[in-house]
Amino acid sequence: MAAIEVRLPVARKLVVQSLAQGSDKHLVAPGDTITTDTGYMRGHGTYMGDEKLVASVAGTVERVNKLICVKALKTRYNGEVGDIVVGRVTEVQQKRWKVETNARLDSVLLLSSMNLPGGELRRRSAEDELAMRDYLQEGDLISAEVQAVFSDGAVSLHTRSLKYGKLGQGVLVQVSPSLVKRQKTHFHDLPCGASVILGNNGFIWIYPTPEQKDEEAGGFVTNLEPVSLHDREVISRLRNCILALVAQKLMLYDTSIVYCYEASLPHQIKDILKPEVMQEIVLETRQRLLGLEG
Repeated sequence: MAAIEVRLPVARKLVVQSLAQGSDKHLVAPGDTITTDTGYMRGHGTYMGDEKLVASVAGTVERVNKLICVKALKTRYNGEVGDIVVGRVTEVQQKRWKVETNARLDSVLLLSSMNLPGGELRRRSAEDELAMRDYLQEGDLISAEVQAVFSDGAVSLHTRSLKYGKLGQGVLVQVSPSLVKRQKTHFHDLPCGASVILGNNGFIWIYPTPEQKDEEAGGFVTNLEPVSLHDREVISRLRNCILALVAQKLMLYDTSIVYCYEASLPHQIKDILKPEVMQEIVLETRQRLLGLEG
C-alpha cells in the first residue's frame, strides 16, 4: 500500500511586533482613494476622479516629491534601460531574434547587438545571417541587458559583454518582477556552491558555479558536462527556497536567498514547500534581515 502523509495541527509562532510593523506599507486596491489633495501629480497606476486621486491597480503607493504612483504587486515586466533580463528565444527572423522576457510584447535581440563567437569585432555579413541558428535557436535561454525601450513598450536587448549570452545547464524559476530587488549586480556566486542570475523581468536562473570563467567563448559555448548529485541538490534547495520567499512575498536578492538557504538546511529539500516549514524558514530569514538592517 502507498504511504499516506497526515499533517497534524500545530500552534503557530507569534510574529514579533517589530516584524509586523516593519512590513507596514500603504497598500491600495483598484478604486481606493489615495489622496484628495489636488497638488499632487498623477503617476502610473492612478487616475483623477471627482477631484480625488484614485488607484487603478492593486499595489503599494510610492511618492517622489509631488508625483504619486502605484507599483502593482503582480504585473508584467516593464523594461528599463540597463536592466538585466533572462529570456527564451521564441523565433529567428531576418537579422534578429525574438525573445520572451515576461513583458507584454516580445523583446528583440539584433544580430548587430551581440558578440560574435571568439569576440570578433567586424561588420555582420550575409554568412553571419545564414549562421544565426548556429548561435541561437528556438528554445535557447539567454541572459542579456536592455539596450533601449521603444514607444510601444517593446524592449531591445544586447549581449555585447562576455558575462551575457547563452545559458547552459540549470533551473529556471519564474516569479513576479515586483519581487526582484534592483541592485548594482544581478549575477551572484553564492557560498553554497551555486550561482544565480536574478533577472529584473522575474526570470531567475540557478546554475552550478563554473570552476573557471570561459573568457574566449563569446557567450555561445555551453557546458553540457553531467552535473554532480551534490550540485543538483543545492540547486533544488535554492529553487524551493526562492519559491518559499515568493509565497511569503519577501523581496529576492542575494542576502535573502542565502539566509533562507541556511534556514532550510535542517529540513529535507522536498519538505521546504510544506506550508508550516515554509512559514518557519521565511520567518527566520525575515528576522535575520531585520537584525542586519539594525
